[in-house]
Amino acid sequence: MPPSARTVVIVGASRGIGACLAREYAARGWTLGLLARSEDALAMLGHELRNGGTRVETAVLDVADTARVAPVLGELMQRLGRVDLVIANAGVLGWRRAGDGNLDEDRRIIQTNLMGAIAVIDAAVAHFKPQGHGQIAGISSLSAYRGIPGSGAYSASKAALTNYLEALRMEVAGRGIAVSIVHPGFVNTDISPGMEKYPFVAAPEKVAKEIADGLEKKRKNIVVPRFPWAALMPAMRLLPDSVMKKVF
Repeated sequence: MPPSARTVVIVGASRGIGACLAREYAARGWTLGLLARSEDALAMLGHELRNGGTRVETAVLDVADTARVAPVLGELMQRLGRVDLVIANAGVLGWRRAGDGNLDEDRRIIQTNLMGAIAVIDAAVAHFKPQGHGQIAGISSLSAYRGIPGSGAYSASKAALTNYLEALRMEVAGRGIAVSIVHPGFVNTDISPGMEKYPFVAAPEKVAKEIADGLEKKRKNIVVPRFPWAALMPAMRLLPDSVMKKVF
């Protein structure tokens, strides 16, 4: 590996934005560490990228099993050596109307999107502190700005993740660790069917490129795609409930 090469670890890499980020960083000449639940999808992506000349190390991980996150991530990072960037991208969607009693669905969403992400971030901080440098990025959502009807647990998990990362940024200030929060708008991927009915839907490849560009500049808050969501997301807090219900 040439001295100038950099290494990114992407958790939740086998599909959607994660897979597009893997391809984007491979095209930029980075070494990749990829983790995901699906062993088959991960193997296919790793094979594709290795055929293109990229060094790729992989590990199967379900972040909902938080006890396994640190050991699996630690072993992968040991194989890679120096790691420059960890992207906590693993997440699940879920729709539920309050009052149906199905709290297991909410628990599943929060366990993966919040506790799983926190476990990844915690392991990354533990790796970066003795190293003296590194960057952590968490993939949040537009729903961190305003809760989406029918998706309360998902919205809550992303709002909590955003707040956690904001607190972390202040906590690790002065340790050489940068913290970036990514808020995607509507992205048309296979894990979020039906997105085409929403406004300003973006292709995941475009979103991945914008994320990588923003992380390259170590921007603290990255809204993708920048147009029109950089203006729309903060404004969502001002919309009347009746308008939000119509949109969603």
